[in-house]
Amino acid sequence: MTVKETCLKAKEHSGEIAFAGEDKMNMMLIAAAHALRDHAGYIIAENQKDVDACTRGPQFADRLMLNEKRIDGIAAGLEKLVQLKCPVGEVLEERELYNGLHLRRVRVPLGVLGIIYEARPNVTADAIGLAIKSGNAVVLRGSKDALRSNKAVTSVIKNALRESGFDPEFIQLIEDATHEGATEFMRMNGIVDVLIPRGSASLIQNAIKNATVPIIETGTGNCHVYFENTADISKAIPILINAKTQRTSVCNACESLLLDEEFAGKHLKEIVSALQEKNVEIVACERCRKFMPELAAATEEDFYTEFLDLKISIKIVDGVDEAIAHINKYGTHHSDSIVTENEQAADKFLEMVDSAAVYVNASTRFTDGFEFGMGAEMGISTQKLHARGPMGLKELTSYKYQIRGNGQIRG
Repeated sequence: MTVKETCLKAKEHSGEIAFAGEDKMNMMLIAAAHALRDHAGYIIAENQKDVDACTRGPQFADRLMLNEKRIDGIAAGLEKLVQLKCPVGEVLEERELYNGLHLRRVRVPLGVLGIIYEARPNVTADAIGLAIKSGNAVVLRGSKDALRSNKAVTSVIKNALRESGFDPEFIQLIEDATHEGATEFMRMNGIVDVLIPRGSASLIQNAIKNATVPIIETGTGNCHVYFENTADISKAIPILINAKTQRTSVCNACESLLLDEEFAGKHLKEIVSALQEKNVEIVACERCRKFMPELAAATEEDFYTEFLDLKISIKIVDGVDEAIAHINKYGTHHSDSIVTENEQAADKFLEMVDSAAVYVNASTRFTDGFEFGMGAEMGISTQKLHARGPMGLKELTSYKYQIRGNGQIRG
């Protein structure tokens, strides 16, 4: 099918899920989770073909790779959605107007979600699961790097729904992996209701530039950890190591460390040693290099960069105000953390850092739909309109007004 035909098919079948009701939605999710586990061998075999063909380095291959543990985690995410309440039909507001009209504001699905993403085939299943539980049709367009994997995951889930007595055609996968196909998808006005890009900064900027469908930006993550003077070093280093190295190829990994000069004077060598034990490449500001001249010099561009690798920039700042200013200038409004024992500094950081998720004494790696109790996420929005942070079920709905009258007319 062409891109337009694929999108139209999802729209034509959108009523199958929009009006399914929560019981049927849950049956679909359970069937999908069981099928993913039952057919893990097939999915892994198809995924291995994509991994073998990957020429974009080990970090990209890690994002692409599926194994039994990751598939079990994907299935667990679908099962978690079963436990969450469907937001469709929730009454947000209800009141009587002066003229006797009865007004209700009610959650409804967005309609047809368009998801354009790179590498990670887990997004395929996550997006389908969230679409099901939020009552939305979904059109998926992954990158050519993961086409076999995405086809395998989609076919396994759709076959499971079909075998369970449901029409699965509200789920569609675009197999056109060309740039022209991607641009056409971004311009499916009147068919696709919202476009959500997930992936690199270049993918997101391309969507912003070319999309005529309304778009929700999901974030590149130039995330920061800031060690304030009163930080407990026994907390600080484990938080940093987790944020930087637990998984480097994800958007909530730390890319830059800020620290006060007094704290650096006491602990910089210990911090550097901990990072180097994890094979992290370090680039540092000139003030850091006065303490440790052997560190490589950081450029201005380094402080803007999402490395997605075992690399970090380090900068000394003069207190919480400069740390906040640096983050708001160089960051991507994703996730940032302060490590401190000073409640005033913590409160100021929470209030003034302009990011979707702001932490005190915790790793940035927790910015995640599963960790936030959403079951999964459609992405992490770094914009401010409609949705911000991990996008779960409620963020995939809109609302409408329902008004009941008794013959009222406006004079």
